[in-house]
Order: sequence, then structure tokens, then C-alpha cells
Amino acid sequence: MFEMFIPKLRVNTVFDIDLEDLYAKGYRGIITDLDNTLVGAKEPLATPELVAWFERVKKIGFKLVIVSNNRMERVSAFATPLNIEFVHEARKPSNAPFRKAMNMMGLSGQETIVVGDQMMTDVYGGNRLGLFTVLVLPISIGDEGWGTRINRRLEKIALRRLRKKGLWLEEEKR
Repeated sequence: MFEMFIPKLRVNTVFDIDLEDLYAKGYRGIITDLDNTLVGAKEPLATPELVAWFERVKKIGFKLVIVSNNRMERVSAFATPLNIEFVHEARKPSNAPFRKAMNMMGLSGQETIVVGDQMMTDVYGGNRLGLFTVLVLPISIGDEGWGTRINRRLEKIALRRLRKKGLWLEEEKR
């Protein structure tokens, strides 16, 4: 059961993802979380470095959709100035927002990557649909909402189990 929380790839930040390699392997779309994946939960706008990363993502040929459990106002204020499509109030790990994002991009699960900072929502949701999942370290955990704080505690339990079973190796630490 806990195996569904294991990402296919673990990196420190989105900037550490080898986009060219994933594109060469046939991936064409990225579903990404917003808060603590792209920017801190209280940061309203993209950093210049992140704007450059978005440009690189698009230049390589990826389609991109932000899928967030946050409210319309938060996600729209971030994504609209960047001309990035989004799904708000997604209720991840439900299958529906991931499928909606794939439909928005016109892609199948075999062509889609999910990037997020939470095992319980992003990784689990993506893995349930057979998507390539990438777990990044959270940018800032001090300003997370109560739901995310609960998920972080559950993640610690899952990580203990995975380590005990030898499924989460310490040398894979970031």
C-alpha cells in the first residue's frame, strides 16, 4: 500500500528536473502543483528564475498545467499573468483534476509528468493514474495550511514504513 507514495524521481527543486531527458523519453506534458512546489505558499507571484524555467519548459516543447487544491483567486493570480492554464480547488489526490489537466493538454498518462511537494496528494494522485511522478522538497513549510500540516505528519509515517521495508533508501536523500 505504501508503495503508491513512492515518486519515480526525487529532486530538490523543479530546476533540478532533467527536462531534456524526460522529453527524449516521450513525455510531453507537466502537471505541477503550485504552493511549495513552484513558490512558497504565501508568495503571490513567480520569481524571475521560475519565469525563466517556465520559458525553458515551453521552449523544449512541454505543455504545462498547474493543478492546485488552493482557491481560484490564489491560483489565477499566479497563473494568469504567466499565461498558464490551471485547475483550482482540485481536491488532489482525486483522479479528476489529473484527468482534467491531461485533457486540457490533449495528452495521455504515458506522456504526462506530475511534479509536487506532497506524497499524499501529488505523488499518490499521479501514481494512481500511472503518471511519471516527481517529488520536490517543499520550498517553505512554515506557512502551510492545516490540511497540508496533517499530510506532512502522515508522510512521516509513510516514510518510516517505506524505509523499514527498504523501499525508501537513505542514499536517495536529496
